[in-house]
Parts: sequence; structure tokens; C-alpha cells
Amino acid sequence: MVFHEVGQPLSLEERAVPQAGPGELLIRVLACGVCRTDLHLLDGEVDIPHPPRILGHMIVGEVQGGDRPGDGPGGATRIGVPWLGWVDGTCEYCRSGRENLCPNARFTGRDIDGGYAQYTVADARFCLPIPASYSDEQAAPLMCAGLIGYRALRMCGDPRRIGFYGFGDSAHILVQVCRWQGRSVYAFTRPGDESSQDFARELGAEWAGGSDEAPPEPLDAAIIFAPAGPLVPQALLAVAPGGIVVCGGIHMSDIPSFPYSSLWQERVLRSVANLTRDDGNELLALAPQVPVRTSVTTYPLERANEALADLRAGRFHGAAVLVP
Repeated sequence: MVFHEVGQPLSLEERAVPQAGPGELLIRVLACGVCRTDLHLLDGEVDIPHPPRILGHMIVGEVQGGDRPGDGPGGATRIGVPWLGWVDGTCEYCRSGRENLCPNARFTGRDIDGGYAQYTVADARFCLPIPASYSDEQAAPLMCAGLIGYRALRMCGDPRRIGFYGFGDSAHILVQVCRWQGRSVYAFTRPGDESSQDFARELGAEWAGGSDEAPPEPLDAAIIFAPAGPLVPQALLAVAPGGIVVCGGIHMSDIPSFPYSSLWQERVLRSVANLTRDDGNELLALAPQVPVRTSVTTYPLERANEALADLRAGRFHGAAVLVP
């Protein structure tokens, strides 16, 4: 399923099986999650430098070949391919353990063809072994929704009470991690979305309400997953002095002005960018311990446009996954 230009649906095309180059693996795609970042790419809010491009960066696949014949990292044959697909390894960010900020990074499904296909190719160094306890479909959302959520959580310090603004694929994974860690979770959804609020409570949220509501008690931290800038001032009002607000998306609409008093008393506002391979290894070791259970709605590959439309409209809980 191929992206050609902004505002147009993906097109179903037949292509030759790609060839793995030096250091790369040829992967048969078993499942690929559908991410809100894909909507930002479709809408031109995040640029695709060199279209046409095959989207998809929550890939679970089987290694078919490469210059390391037939095996992935650590000898794994079933691997995950995340958003971060390549870094230069030489810049100051890479050398200081911050490869997620590499200015020359290449991203799966944006700069490198991704997983909305039957086969793809990936740099072996950026592939992750999938825990045996997860099915292909269940593992796919961990590759971005889980990884970005986990990195955002790490940026929150050690909160006892944490709020999630937007209860989609990332939040439904992270609430399980937080409850396992002994934290209290407060879920904020679109106003009036009682179905999503019920879903959040089923997964262990202490409280669930609309994003226009105040939580029953001040929060220590909040993560904003919804790409809506007006949520930032609301989240700052919801956190206690010293609280942290983390913006977890690659794109967000403009943040309206707000009084300094909302930020005062050592509140912190920060963003999260991409992920590192260490994030991936840590989450995939942690997820089976919780254990994290992902809620997925599956679509055949050729219905990718339908899956994207359903994501945009909020027609499912959890994550959408394409199955070639």
C-alpha cells in the first residue's frame, strides 16, 4: 500500500520483493500496526521527503535472508522493526546515548519503506527480537505505541498519580505498565466518549473522564498523546507543583498562550522525540512480566485506507493492525 502524495489514499500496487543490502535483513511482514503518525504523514503534517513511500513502522516479521543468512538480532527469526530505522552513529547525539535526536536519522515508513507490504527490508542493527509469548498481531503495537509511551513515561520521573490525555494505542498499553508499577492512572478522553472511558477503567484506570474535566486530585505527571495543543494548558492546570507534562506525539496543533502562573512552582513541560534501541530492549523485556495485553482490531493489508479512516474517527479501542 503506497503513499504518493498528501491528501490522497494509499494505492494497492504489485512490486518486486525488495533486496537486502549490506547489513540489512529481508523480512516477510506478519503484522504491521497502524499509527497516528501515519495520519500525520498522509496529511502532510510530517513530511515524507522522497515519495512514493510504503508506510508502516510497527512491524513484526520473519527474517527471510540478508548478509547474515536467515537470522536477526541474537539469532531471532521473528523480529520487530520500529520507527527509528538508521542513525549516523557519529554525531554528538549518537555518541552521548541520544540516538533518537540524530539529525541524520532515517525513519521506517518515512525515509525507508515500511511494513504496509508483504515484504520489507530493514537495517539489522535496528531490529528487535519479539518475545515468544506474543502473537504477531499482539506484538505489533508494542513497536511504536508501546515504545513511545514507555519513553514518555520515563520522562515523567517517578509519579504516583499520572494522567493520560488521549486514550488510544499508547495509553491502553501504558496503563497496564503503570498499574503493575503501583501507580494510579487517570484517563482523559474526548468529552462524552463514555465507551473509551469504560475501556480505560476496565484496564485499571482509577478515574476516567473528558479532557475538559479536572481530575479528582492533582496529578504528579501527565502525558499528552492526543495531538491537540489546547490540552497543554489544561494538563498544566491538572498537575501539582513540581509536576511534569510530557507531549508524546511527533506532531501537535499549536499550543495556545497561557498565563505563567500555570507553569510556575517548578512545573515542567517537555516533549518526547522518537525512541532509542535501549527503549526497545527495555520495554520488550518488561512487557511479558506485566504482562501487557494489547487490544487489536485487524484488517487485511488491502484495507489499509479503511484502517486509517477508522483510526482517524476513533472507531476502535486500542490499536489497528494490518495482516498481509
